[in-house]
Amino acid sequence: MNAELPPVAPDVVAAAVEGLTSRLRKKLDAAIEGYAALPFTVEGSVRRVRCGEDAEVVLEPGPSGAVTEAGQAVCTCLLAPRCLHRAAVLGACPVADAESLPASGTGDGDGGGDGDGSGAEPDPGSAPAATGAVPDAPSEPARDAPVAPTAAQVTAARGLWSAAAAVLGAGVPAAGAVPQAELLRAAHTARLAGLHRSEAAALRVVRGLRGARARHDGHRLAGLVADLSELLLTTGLLAGEEPDPALLGTARRAYRPGGSLRVRGVCREPVVSATGYGGVVTHVVDDEGRWYSVADVKPGGVARARGAGTATVMIGSGGLDHARLARGGLLISGATVSPEGRLGAGKGVRATAVAGQPWASGPLGALFARPLAETVAERLGGGPGLDPERAEHRVREPVGCDLVVVGTADGQVIAREIRAGRPDEEGVPVRLTPANGHPDLAHTANLRQLAARPGLRIRVIGRLEPDRAATLRPLAVAPLPDTDATLRLPVAWEGHADLGYDRLEGSHFPPPGTLPAVGAVVEPPSDPLAEAPLWRLRRMVEVAVSGGRRAAAEPARDGDRGGAGAALRRGGFRTAADLAGALAAEADRRSRDVFGRTGEADPDAYARAWLAAAVHLAGAERSLVRATWGPREADPVG
Repeated sequence: MNAELPPVAPDVVAAAVEGLTSRLRKKLDAAIEGYAALPFTVEGSVRRVRCGEDAEVVLEPGPSGAVTEAGQAVCTCLLAPRCLHRAAVLGACPVADAESLPASGTGDGDGGGDGDGSGAEPDPGSAPAATGAVPDAPSEPARDAPVAPTAAQVTAARGLWSAAAAVLGAGVPAAGAVPQAELLRAAHTARLAGLHRSEAAALRVVRGLRGARARHDGHRLAGLVADLSELLLTTGLLAGEEPDPALLGTARRAYRPGGSLRVRGVCREPVVSATGYGGVVTHVVDDEGRWYSVADVKPGGVARARGAGTATVMIGSGGLDHARLARGGLLISGATVSPEGRLGAGKGVRATAVAGQPWASGPLGALFARPLAETVAERLGGGPGLDPERAEHRVREPVGCDLVVVGTADGQVIAREIRAGRPDEEGVPVRLTPANGHPDLAHTANLRQLAARPGLRIRVIGRLEPDRAATLRPLAVAPLPDTDATLRLPVAWEGHADLGYDRLEGSHFPPPGTLPAVGAVVEPPSDPLAEAPLWRLRRMVEVAVSGGRRAAAEPARDGDRGGAGAALRRGGFRTAADLAGALAAEADRRSRDVFGRTGEADPDAYARAWLAAAVHLAGAERSLVRATWGPREADPVG
């Protein structure tokens, strides 16, 4: 894939592949790989790709910047439009997001709304999108009683399930342009039927397959597994006429009217993505304690992320930069808010700077009084049917806590929670890890300063790490009230330090030798997720995606000589062992006719076996992570 080419609508790619002869389809994957590396000329919004002496593909995107119609992609060869050149160039283009496609007219989201005024957006699949939680906005439409999906929606869900099951059976090596086109065609049908959540999952799967096949640095096999699991789970439930409205999703993540808002700055966070985007996100809260964010993310990488920390905020009439907003506030009229809590900067938005509020008072004061175990249970809860986008936004919403630094162990910074009202009791041991490890940002250096001072008491705003045991990524720190064993920040910082921008120095800490003694850390807290044999089931689930059905059948063929099932049972994970055995057995199952000849495998049964293992694995891992945040006496590992 060439990210510099314009994005293309899924149905346009699918139609181009479907128009090829079987002979040309066999050459399509190699042609896409070759054409993705070809230079192209730019004439305004038009892109021209020279594919040979007599063939040039011209891409002319529409107003949205995406190729949404077949006539916007033209080849000059004699076989056009059913030619390999055109299909390969379209296959080398990125897949367009749903937001850039024409409205289907079947969703519950409107296509209007104001943008955030921050210019180009990073790829949501690769950028560490830093947004607020979904606010309880009054503009959310009231949901009627659940009703069964329509016949068209059930048909679309079944078609998408079949395409996803075929991709799963093929695995990454065999899931080339043709299976991807079938999945894109099914995703387009799902969009027309109003299955927006399933469509979004299908597009993420296609992007993940392309990243895996191209061996992109930003590709994560675990992410592809999660997206494929979400796609199969959602379409499977809809195909069974499950009436949960959340399975349908919304058409667009549009900005909606938020009325008048008074928000107070909390902290700012640099954003650097693997796709070359950089910028800043400033987190704010309103008077009711709901989180919002103001983003300024554009192409530019880490250099732009550093400079954006003092860039002008684009909301309202200007005059306020992100550094001041993080320590001040805004009174906004005519606010527009996305479902993720991002504040828009439309034409009708007006904003006035107001004074900030200390962390110790107002809605943030109540945030620090809440035990971490309660907050984590709320953020990491939810069943497997929860919308993954909403679940991610809920997990990424910042949390607050009071900590005492214990020291380092095995290269990790270890702290303990200070429980409100019970400062003498030992709280949950917490690992602190940089929110962004880029050497040009201040996160890692600041954590080193904190780790070198055991006994230091600090107030922390951070983000949970949902896939690691009791791990927090600090975004900002502040002095802990009513103690001398805490930070002594400059007056200009107005009560807190943004760890991505402000650099802590020796003068910001109490004098050496004045901090109270803490117990020595011999080893880091136990990590039940790392110690559990669940990695064996995860390896099977991931191998099934990366290698296909034949790779998943290996344990059944060799009699499980690797001992995965026995190890899972010894560890108490009997259900995981049963699911692993069922997955291997189903992967190796072949039907036979009356003459004993091997027939076609059942892709649906195999997809169901894989989905059961993937859903159970995700739930088991999340439960283990959640347990590490509980009180020490309730820790199942010790």
